[in-house]
Amino acid sequence: MKTRQKHPGVPEPQSPWNEIRPRLWMGGHFWADAEGGLRPAVVDAQFDLVVSLFTRDGHGPHPRVDHLVHEIPDGPLTSTQIRSVQQAATTVAAAVRSERTVLVRCRSGYNRSGLVVGQALVELGHDAAGAVDLIRQNRSPWALHNRTFEQYLTTGLEVACLLVGLDAGS
Repeated sequence: MKTRQKHPGVPEPQSPWNEIRPRLWMGGHFWADAEGGLRPAVVDAQFDLVVSLFTRDGHGPHPRVDHLVHEIPDGPLTSTQIRSVQQAATTVAAAVRSERTVLVRCRSGYNRSGLVVGQALVELGHDAAGAVDLIRQNRSPWALHNRTFEQYLTTGLEVACLLVGLDAGS
């Protein structure tokens, strides 16, 4: 499965991860240092839970950290993949409510992690547009530049799942 689309002109993030709201962090596996060099973002034990939507060996987290892997592509999702996003977001929101520190990450920390963090924010009481704005304000203006993912959030994942399911049946 191809997990990442090419997005010409989209810069690498300037930090490995950023706090979107208290106890909820969003990031990636790679980031650009001040000189523009691509650096690995390696998680140790900074977080209580790490949700990875993209994985690479050697990027952590520490074995004692809860680690959930839900690999999804950075492109249109199937209804099964949208359900996986919903499940991950529910887990993230529950962990944040329980005062656990959570990192949701993908390759760069823009799209896939933005979708899960956005849905978790909705479950924590934000409206979809406010969730997208908060993510872009605290992670990067490039976050959720995959318009399909932004549309999933603004439509609602439940509705998006039904619509994608209808499309697959055609």
